[in-house]
Order: sequence, then structure tokens, then C-alpha cells
Amino acid sequence: MAPERETTTRERPPAGATAAGRPRTTRLDQPRSPRRRLLPEWDPEAFGRLSEKIARFLGTGRFIVWMTVVIIVWVVWNIAAPRHLRFDEYPFIFLTLMLSLQASYAAPLILLAQNRQDDRDRVNLEQDRKQNERSIADTEYLTREVAALRTGLGEVATRDWIRSELQDLVKELEERRRHDGHPGHVVFPAERTERPPGRDTDDR
Repeated sequence: MAPERETTTRERPPAGATAAGRPRTTRLDQPRSPRRRLLPEWDPEAFGRLSEKIARFLGTGRFIVWMTVVIIVWVVWNIAAPRHLRFDEYPFIFLTLMLSLQASYAAPLILLAQNRQDDRDRVNLEQDRKQNERSIADTEYLTREVAALRTGLGEVATRDWIRSELQDLVKELEERRRHDGHPGHVVFPAERTERPPGRDTDDR
């Protein structure tokens, strides 16, 4: 009985064998392969830049001059040229078709260029708004700092204020000395105007 149990345990597939036997699916850690599209692909930025160039050219005087020259040459050729060389008889239906085709393409290109310009203007306005907000915040911060400095300087003792306080204190001490019975004694000899008579004899 023991060998049969061993064979049964050996015949069991490992736990990962069933997963290996299943069909492999796409892994989540790898990008998918691009799908094939029936429509042609193009770069939106490149197409937008091309439309802006065309719109700028359509809005110049050079385009108007060239278009006028082409129309005049077209009309003159189809009127004055020999009949077998004319390709657009009066009333110039082919010319009307070409002009309507040019207008039908020019209008969407101009609108696309305007939309791109609007997007750029919107981004620039947003950046300007953020810059103005930062400037206003910086200005308010500097204003508060200047106000704090002014209030702090208002409490600082200046040289003139200290000098005036010392002069008042000297006067008060001199008055107290005089009231105490020492009229000739001065607190600060350097500030007195008259020297005592006994000092000259001592200096000699």
C-alpha cells in the first residue's frame, strides 16, 4: 500500500503547473502594443503649427496681392487667349470653385489658429494672475515688516533723548546739591562755565 501512495503523490501536479498551462495574458507591468488604426495618424502640435503659419500668411497683404494677380491672369487668359487654349470659359465656374474651396479650407485653419492663440492667452493670463497674487502677498508681507520695524524703532531710545534725559538729571542733581548746602560744588566739572578760584593755584 505504501508504494501506491507514493505514486499517487508523485502524479499530482505542482501548484504552479496549472497556472503555467493556462494561456498567457498581457502583463500589467508592461505597456500594450499600439493598435492598428484605419485612419491616418498625425501630430496635433505639428498640424496646429502648420495651421498657424497658413493663417498668418492668409492675413498678410502678400497673400491678397498674389491672389489678385492670379485672378487677373486667370480672367485675362480665359478671355484673350485662343479658344482652344482656354480652360475656363465665362462665367468662370472653375475659378469660382477654386475660390470657394480655398475659403472652405481657410476658415477652419483660421479658427484652429485662433483656438490655439486663445489657449496660449488663457495660460498666460493664469500665470500673470498667479504672479500678481505672489506680488501682492510679498507686498503685504513687506508692509507688515515695515510697520513692525516702525513700532520697534518708536520704542528705541535715541541719542537726543538720552542726552536730554542726562541733562535733566544733571540739573536735578545740581539743584539738590545747592539745597543741601554745597553751592560751589558741580557734579560734572567739564560742563561748568566758571572754574573755582582754588583750582588755578593747584594747577600751578
